[in-house]
Amino acid sequence: MTYALMVQGAPYSQQASHSALRFAEALPAQGHRVATVFFYHDGIYNAASMMTPPRDEPHLLERWRALHKAQQCELLVCVASAVRRGLLDEGEARRHGHSHSTLEAPFELTGLGQLMQAAFLHDRLITFAP
Repeated sequence: MTYALMVQGAPYSQQASHSALRFAEALPAQGHRVATVFFYHDGIYNAASMMTPPRDEPHLLERWRALHKAQQCELLVCVASAVRRGLLDEGEARRHGHSHSTLEAPFELTGLGQLMQAAFLHDRLITFAP
């Protein structure tokens, strides 16, 4: 089975991010994979490129990147939620007059249409929310 995940919880302040990651990392052992992760509302902070947690805490940004590499999944970030909260890729940073971006590949800014497409294309859509 292929899964799409929607993550709505901020890293380090909500359990949603940790639970979504653990779920996604466990899928291959069961013969499944995550194909799309959609970050929505405060979940967009999981993609913040300048995230620097203390060394004794899990580095969620690096774990999302590792998940992308291992399962070739899309890491999609809701553009409306992201821009509202100051998370910008290079194009959005230029468009809004900022000198640098705060979101990098493999994360991509997208719209809600991609969430609907993921729900249609994959076997399951699971939401991880606070």
